[in-house]
Amino acid sequence: MARRTGPSNVLITGLGTFWGGRVAKALEADDRVGHIIGLDVEAPTIELDRTEYVRTDQNYSILSRIVDKCGIDTILHTFLVVDPTQFTSRRMHEINVIGTMNLFAAASAPNSTVRTVVVKSSAMAYGTAPEDPTWFSEDTPRSHNPRSTVERSIAQVEGYVRDFNLDNPEVAVSVLRFANVLGADIRTPLTRALELPLVPTVFGFDPRLQFAHEEDVVRSILFAMNHRLAGTYNVAGDGLLPWSEVISMVGKRPGYLPAIGADLATLPLQRLGLIDLPPAYLALLRYGRGIDNSKLKAAGFKYDFTSAQSVDSFVRALRLRRTMGRHRPKYRYESDVEQFFRHSPAVIRNRAAQIEDEPDGA
Repeated sequence: MARRTGPSNVLITGLGTFWGGRVAKALEADDRVGHIIGLDVEAPTIELDRTEYVRTDQNYSILSRIVDKCGIDTILHTFLVVDPTQFTSRRMHEINVIGTMNLFAAASAPNSTVRTVVVKSSAMAYGTAPEDPTWFSEDTPRSHNPRSTVERSIAQVEGYVRDFNLDNPEVAVSVLRFANVLGADIRTPLTRALELPLVPTVFGFDPRLQFAHEEDVVRSILFAMNHRLAGTYNVAGDGLLPWSEVISMVGKRPGYLPAIGADLATLPLQRLGLIDLPPAYLALLRYGRGIDNSKLKAAGFKYDFTSAQSVDSFVRALRLRRTMGRHRPKYRYESDVEQFFRHSPAVIRNRAAQIEDEPDGA
């Protein structure tokens, strides 16, 4: 089991996103964490007590300055777009590829204080095809080259991780590849599909799918950070479920798409806003995907949810929303970047530490 160490100054990318806000909230509960700083174009959407928000552009061009001024030792890269329905291809490239390039440029700068980096990736890195194995281990190669825009961007991001690892062996870098996520609050193309009166199903296919619970996602990110894990790890609950069983658990009926031309068949529904299943997800509804989660378990991580329990958690939340509606608390914190650098406790403390470390007469 990896040894637990405590981070001091943590920087989170994508603070205004679903994952960034939840990771920050969990970090705030750990008094062993010194300063928490989050970057995003948008302000956080959940209330945070001691996380400092810095507005930035979508490719994090200011990241290297923050790493230097605040003495950042840990970076949690939570903002990797895996839902292509939320952004254009160009913006997804800027966020995933350019943003990750800037992240590693900051982490590898001369005299960088960064020693731990956790990258939230996706099991989309493996793709999905009829000849795939039942279980992908972290070392299993793809059956085909990436076909969709989101898969290509994930491949590029993980390529940057490998290059950074070679050049910076003193930094512990972990890549967490998550299965399809379910839970009470997460919204993805699959959860939206499961909320439809007729759930999209490709005729003649009943793929087996695997799920990770949203709480296990946050816990695994913090586990990788606290134990300074290095390498690639699959994150998913135990078990594979046929798509037909998932639909039954949700209490819905299947709505069949043609086996040939499913992409074209969904276009009118997409234009009407009734369905939104990108090509990578339609492929998943044909062939499914399972990832071996034993490596992270061997490192000491314990899952709270199996795949079936993740589906059950989603079902219970869905029933509650039907009764009470969806409530999402809003929180906005406004601060320009220069004010951050003038008043941030992280900057002030790090500046004082640097002065103390200077030799007399310097």
